[in-house]
Amino acid sequence: MAETTHKATTPESKQEFALEDTMHVAEAFYRKNQNNIFIALIAIIVVAGGIFGYKHFVKEPNENKAQEMIFHAQNYFAIDSFKLALNGDGNNYGFAQVIDKYGSTKAGNLAKYSAGVCYVKLGQFDKAIEVLKSFKADDLIVQAMAFGLIGDAAMESGKTEEGIEFYKKAGHYNDNEFTAPVYLFRAGMALEKAGKTQEAITIYKEIKEKFPQTNEGRDMDKYLARLGDVKN
Repeated sequence: MAETTHKATTPESKQEFALEDTMHVAEAFYRKNQNNIFIALIAIIVVAGGIFGYKHFVKEPNENKAQEMIFHAQNYFAIDSFKLALNGDGNNYGFAQVIDKYGSTKAGNLAKYSAGVCYVKLGQFDKAIEVLKSFKADDLIVQAMAFGLIGDAAMESGKTEEGIEFYKKAGHYNDNEFTAPVYLFRAGMALEKAGKTQEAITIYKEIKEKFPQTNEGRDMDKYLARLGDVKN
């Protein structure tokens, strides 16, 4: 009688069976969902390609074009020809056209600040406020100056409360001795104009305490005394 042999199941063979089962499950999952997987892969490729394409075929060329366009406007700006700097000379674009065509570029953003200065110089204060509010700077001092310029434009157009708001914003944006005391002082003067004497005193005291070595800081006792806050 033939002897029947039974092959013992070893841990290794169990592992092989488990692995084979897993492979079958994975294969079945792939077959069932291969369309969805394919669509997802295509989407990833399209998005990655779109980012690459936008950067190299849209963003970079637009940045270069904006830089070229802004060149002549900057030259006019440098010699105080603000109308030509803003609107161009008929052959070359001004800041307004750069903003219109390439406002999302770095050069277009810079054009917003320069255009704001031009509008203020030309007495178009509402337009100055509008364009400067859309300007964003990484540099803390430049951004403070933009807020301060909005304050100037607001005051010139009779919007005292808005002027005070942006002078304070400029003065508190960065505690440096170059911009902060200047715009805080303008905030104090605007508060005086609005009849808010106590708030003006608070601002003047802040300037005196924070920036005693600046021109504004050295003059604060005089302004405080004028408002009745006399140093004992």
